[in-house]
Amino acid sequence: MGLVNKRSKKKAVTPGQEQGGHPVHMSRTQKKKAALSLQALGERLVKLPDEQLDRIGLPADLLTAVKAAKTIKKHCPLNRQMQYIGSLMRLHDPAPVQNFLDVLDQKRSPGKRGV
Repeated sequence: MGLVNKRSKKKAVTPGQEQGGHPVHMSRTQKKKAALSLQALGERLVKLPDEQLDRIGLPADLLTAVKAAKTIKKHCPLNRQMQYIGSLMRLHDPAPVQNFLDVLDQKRSPGKRGV
């Protein structure tokens, strides 16, 4: 019987997926990129009017954080509030927020027309 290469038997899994019931380790860079993308999503929320924010159905803590960020005028406190919003976004599912913002973007910019 020959030697078996154990590496060839392992299935390739992308970070964040589960392999055998255990979550796969994400690198530090991947964690930072994920956190920054959620923070950018929060920044887009801050730019929305209050009527649209109420229609999204955000959790209460996230909604109050976004509304508080709208009142902050100074740069450093606003950055800290954005980081806080990003951390709250990690606690909740960002998919409904992303879908709502995608629908808004589609309404704002209709498809390009061929000439």
